[in-house]
Amino acid sequence: MHINDFKLFLEVVELGSFTKVAAGRQTVQSHISRQISELERSCGGSLFRRTGRGVVLTEFGQHVETRVRTWVKDSEELFANIQQTAKVPMGVVKMGILPSAAHPLLTHVFKRLHTEYPKIRLNIREGQGGELDALLDTASVDLAILFRYQKPTGSDEFLLGTADTYLVFSPDLPQTFSDKIDFKRLENLPMVLPRNSSHWRAILDETARSKGIHLSIVLEADSLRVQKETIAANPHLYALLGSFSIDEEQRSGRLRATKIVNPELKRYVTLASPKQGLSTLATRIVAKIIKETVQEWGGQLSLPAKSHA
Repeated sequence: MHINDFKLFLEVVELGSFTKVAAGRQTVQSHISRQISELERSCGGSLFRRTGRGVVLTEFGQHVETRVRTWVKDSEELFANIQQTAKVPMGVVKMGILPSAAHPLLTHVFKRLHTEYPKIRLNIREGQGGELDALLDTASVDLAILFRYQKPTGSDEFLLGTADTYLVFSPDLPQTFSDKIDFKRLENLPMVLPRNSSHWRAILDETARSKGIHLSIVLEADSLRVQKETIAANPHLYALLGSFSIDEEQRSGRLRATKIVNPELKRYVTLASPKQGLSTLATRIVAKIIKETVQEWGGQLSLPAKSHA
């Protein structure tokens, strides 16, 4: 048994599916299943129970997870301490990020790292807000870029910028809007919104209730790409998105947007680190580059318009 065997075991625990782990590792599900089966034989018992939706830990698996998670964490911290003694910053920095925030920010960060700190390697994992919080709680990522609905107050989160919310629609829509629109005017507009299991959807539903209006939802989709492509292809539909997520489409003329007011529904972009865990030199360098980049871009997650000229 090796530490990488148990890192795979913990990854399956977190995702609850051999298929999802295989997709993340760009391999086939049977390969992951075979590795876990070999680990189970080495441990002397079944670690997972197969279900229709994936896998869950057995009682023996729960016991192993408790012991192994501490061992893996201590081993990684030991290796990180050894790396910090090197003259050249090095090591893997694991990042969690929402899909809408990943590009172009992390593309730019990688370019700087590749030039200035070639021995620092990024390991980027996309996920939704709740998933990223869970990864931070277990120190499964070193840094995460999140959207909060209140300004961060703890030392483990740094405010990068603020994002407004926009009503987004196709440029072929016959109706025209000014640069701002009151939230109440969203009533009866056919909307494409995230599923009601998301925190953002809960905020929208609660705001609608407080304003005494009903949001007319014709499609629910967590995928940002599905929302944008649906709006672009259907000139009678609308979505509620942040400027960071439609920047490229606005520049190309594929989508148009008008700012929501009364209320403005601001989201706060934060750079978060685990409450418990070791901050390596490599992690601090990546955090510094992210902060500098967003500051240079005026608190946004994409380059200012003049930089594209």
